[in-house]
Amino acid sequence: MKILIAPFSKKMNPEWVGAPKINPKNYPYWKELIELLKEHEIIQIGLEGEERLVDTFKPNLNLQQLKDLLKEVDLFISVDSFLPHLAHTVGKSGIVLWGPSSPKIYGYEENKNLLKDVKYLRPDQFGVWEQCKYDPEAFVAPEEVKKVVDTFSKKV
Repeated sequence: MKILIAPFSKKMNPEWVGAPKINPKNYPYWKELIELLKEHEIIQIGLEGEERLVDTFKPNLNLQQLKDLLKEVDLFISVDSFLPHLAHTVGKSGIVLWGPSSPKIYGYEENKNLLKDVKYLRPDQFGVWEQCKYDPEAFVAPEEVKKVVDTFSKKV
């Protein structure tokens, strides 16, 4: 199965005093998850300068290139970022890894929205992310994501 990953959300504004260095929406267990998915072809998208997690990394793609790539893959896995919104416009469903942001507000029903627990949702869902602390405990374990990927594999 061909899987597209978008592991990182926007970088934090360095001018915001006290802002977390890591975006609170970034999934902390990518390396472990990728190891669990090693039998699949994984393509990473992102921006030049972001950490490369797999051999096939396609940085700085334009909107049309991203749409075309979404149509080529069997599944996407992403943090809460622009990718699930773009995937919705091309009719591609996937897995979205939620931490402090709410899938009931920002998610789409066609996706498998993995939220560990509502207790990790930030109180102000519409506030700036620089006011939110990064908490790796807010995310589901990689094994949980793998189980969902396996259900997609059976459909392909």
